[in-house]
Amino acid sequence: MYEIWLAMNIVWEIAMGIWPALLLAALAWIALVAAALRRPGSRWAAGLGPAAMAGVAVAVAAVFAVPWLTHSSIAEMGYWVDWANLAAIALGFGAIAAAYAWPVAAMRRG
Repeated sequence: MYEIWLAMNIVWEIAMGIWPALLLAALAWIALVAAALRRPGSRWAAGLGPAAMAGVAVAVAAVFAVPWLTHSSIAEMGYWVDWANLAAIALGFGAIAAAYAWPVAAMRRG
């Protein structure tokens, strides 16, 4: 349990260091959602499938990219917490990609 608490604290400290970028990303997402809500003919239900596929693709790519970007490798992951952290990071990237793709996919026509 300590490892999970430590990982959460590390994520919080990193977020506090880059909060302006996180705020800008949140504002960009809000602008995308607002544009999709204001556009007539936005189909949110139809956009959910493509957004989910984009999220899954990004999550799968993150499983392989994150160890490489941190100058590590999947072969060096021998502890369950390493795998849990990698899964959480990959799912987080996938969820963010899906959240950004959903309003864009909802605005698509055809």
